[in-house]
Amino acid sequence: MRVLTRTLKKLKGEVGEGVVELRDRSRAMAQRVLELAQRSRKLVQEEGKAQLQQLYGEVLGITRAVVREAQTAVERVEDQVTAVGAALVQQIRQTVDIVRRVIGQTRARVFKGDTHYPGKVLSIFEPHTESIRKGKAAKPTEFGKLVKIQEAEGQFITDYEVCATRVADQDLWVPSLKKHRDLFGRPPRMAVADAGFASRTNEVAATELGVKRVVLPGASKRSKENERKRWFRRALRWRTGCEGRISALKRRHGLRRCRDRGAAGMERWVGLGVIANNLLVLGRAAA
Repeated sequence: MRVLTRTLKKLKGEVGEGVVELRDRSRAMAQRVLELAQRSRKLVQEEGKAQLQQLYGEVLGITRAVVREAQTAVERVEDQVTAVGAALVQQIRQTVDIVRRVIGQTRARVFKGDTHYPGKVLSIFEPHTESIRKGKAAKPTEFGKLVKIQEAEGQFITDYEVCATRVADQDLWVPSLKKHRDLFGRPPRMAVADAGFASRTNEVAATELGVKRVVLPGASKRSKENERKRWFRRALRWRTGCEGRISALKRRHGLRRCRDRGAAGMERWVGLGVIANNLLVLGRAAA
């Protein structure tokens, strides 16, 4: 609501008084949000749900009113604005679409108890952000996008991918092998990944693609038999070193937090981090 109100004020200043009707509801919204935060900490029993739902209903009502004002303003001025005004109109339309999704998911969560609403919006400025649950005790839920990092010998990253939606690790295995084959003209002699990629299907697929040594811990009975072999243990140690590459990308090359905007900005940010890593690797090799 604050974002819409702020943008509408800018549009009003651009087109002049009397064209855009705007009522600032920030104070009313702030009061209800504060009351909602206070009561949600105290009212944990069933009898408190009705009061919380009433407050949520009032918050949604204020938000819908601002959305209606925004739509009316856009319809009035879209044919009579400058380039700056046109950019503001486009921004208002995009924000209205996101706010409608937020209203829908809030209704589903608060009034219907549906916490698995599809296409959930977690950020008004980065609507592509997803919640990623990886089972970590310190960080049970992380926010962002899943990034696949593919590494070859010499600590060199040969491929990366910012997944548009959350993908199971097992589904990334075969495309990664095919990408390696396309880049180097042959399949890798050895392919290794962690247990999240392990399955009998992936092990067979790698063999059919021409990989001589497939290291997927726990993928099959054959994999368990190979766990005692020296080359298998060496491959697992090398894969453990790849975790250090991920840590270095986050800590040294900025992948812990993307400071660019939009989905394209995230792909650009990850790509620059990968380039920085590879330049560092090449520099060390030359030295």
